[in-house]
Amino acid sequence: MVSTTPGIGQAYLGAYKDKDNNWFDGGKNYKLTVPASPPAKQFWSFTIYDTYNRVGIDNKTQNADISSRDDLKKNADGTVDLYFGPQAPAGYEKNWLQTNPGKAWFAYFRLYGPEEAYLNRTWKLPDIETVN
Repeated sequence: MVSTTPGIGQAYLGAYKDKDNNWFDGGKNYKLTVPASPPAKQFWSFTIYDTYNRVGIDNKTQNADISSRDDLKKNADGTVDLYFGPQAPAGYEKNWLQTNPGKAWFAYFRLYGPEEAYLNRTWKLPDIETVN
């Protein structure tokens, strides 16, 4: 599954805390800006999980995953803002995953077919930030 050969396998980046080192809280709102052109030969994917039972989060939208295969709203510079929280921010419904107040969560960002920039660590995924 994990390979050091560019374009083969998958790379998993896990997150349990936000940029300020606080555990993810289902009642708060968060944002991750995915840099332009992530080094994935196939695609990238972001999935949120319920911390208690370690399965995809069970929310009203019945969606725990968002990926570069989806019709996401992109910024002019090619970056993509992803949002996580109880309510979608206006205009970013396609870029949002619903969390549940009172429930902790964690996430995995996956690169399918990670390329050299990931393998040699010149590409960095920023931390997830709390937003109002």
